[in-house]
Amino acid sequence: MTTRSTAQSWTLDIALAVGGFDALHPEARGTLEQLGHDHTDFEKVFALVRSGAMLPKAWATVAAQAQQRAEHHEANGFRGTAADLYQRAAVMWGRAQYSFFDAADPRKAAFRARTDHCVAKLGELREGLVRRVVLDFEGGHVHGLLHLPAGQVREAPAVILGPGMDMIKEDYLYAAERYYTSRGVVALSIEGPGQGETRAGGLTVDLTNYERAISRFIDHLVELPEVDPDRIGMFGISMSGYWGSRAAATDPRLAALAAFEAVTGDFETIFERAQPSFKQNYMYMAGYTDEAAFDRELVAHLPLGELVGRIGCPVLYGIGEFDELTQLPQALANFELVRAPKELRVYENEFHPLGGVAAEVFGFGAEWVRLALDGAFAEPGRDVRHYLHRDGRVSEGTGEPTWWAA
Repeated sequence: MTTRSTAQSWTLDIALAVGGFDALHPEARGTLEQLGHDHTDFEKVFALVRSGAMLPKAWATVAAQAQQRAEHHEANGFRGTAADLYQRAAVMWGRAQYSFFDAADPRKAAFRARTDHCVAKLGELREGLVRRVVLDFEGGHVHGLLHLPAGQVREAPAVILGPGMDMIKEDYLYAAERYYTSRGVVALSIEGPGQGETRAGGLTVDLTNYERAISRFIDHLVELPEVDPDRIGMFGISMSGYWGSRAAATDPRLAALAAFEAVTGDFETIFERAQPSFKQNYMYMAGYTDEAAFDRELVAHLPLGELVGRIGCPVLYGIGEFDELTQLPQALANFELVRAPKELRVYENEFHPLGGVAAEVFGFGAEWVRLALDGAFAEPGRDVRHYLHRDGRVSEGTGEPTWWAA
């Protein structure tokens, strides 16, 4: 536990009791829907929550209800309905296990087993189009889920779906099918060092091993007959926008990167000013219990800085005007350092989850990556910038807020 998470845990309880989830992440429900959470499940969960400690029980309670209904439909031959309900149950079991920052906690292991069961059922009912991936990596294993288009697919484009630091590979079950495999794109949702099953197996995240893990996942993709090895891109949100930036700078096989809400500035904002749970989670991911050592040995070296100047593939960055984890001036400064073909989208009055524009972001990001993998946006010197107003207007040629000049 960090000093702030211990001393300020009461603020989480008050926010949840008074304002619900929106008090922590404004309009985040839109993002959670893109991560496979049905709004009715979401309402059931937060009707049961009055403090942070109640979250895992609430997620588990509603997950069990969805799983029970899935089993009913499966027993009666309604495979499609059952698959959809298993998917809903899987993401909720995944939320339940996330709440425990101790890999040895029996509750975490139990909820992980139920997540895996629902994913296995989903894969079975989807006739093998969702498959577990476990790869050897630096003395341990990294984990992923491979999502395949229906039919005999050969040499298709592929996209790595990178989760934020408080996400897991199952969070992309809905989006992978909705935005990728249904359009003929192979998708691989991943858990790098420090995340999900990879962390449970003992692999912690350090300064550089996450991008090496992405390279290991690329190794796997290029071996698949379904994948064109020259058309592999990445869609990352939050910390995976950061890790994806590092991977794009160090592995030339990554042919396109769409990074939304990427943490591209200093790390004092996310770890010392934002919700205390962010730092608590990252310390768990990195295997630290000494906060001072964590600050000295890792946090001080995390900012991307000049590294993004080494990115060679087309890159898209999208961020909310009031992102709590990366201040907009820092995001703009990071964008200036990118020399590859690049595009920037700043969303007016949006916060870190980009919840108000989540459906647009997930759909647009998927289409942008697919077009980039087909050769679009690669012209040298490309520098496209947009400021997207809440009322639908778009200011072209700038990512700077313009309200003050009206």
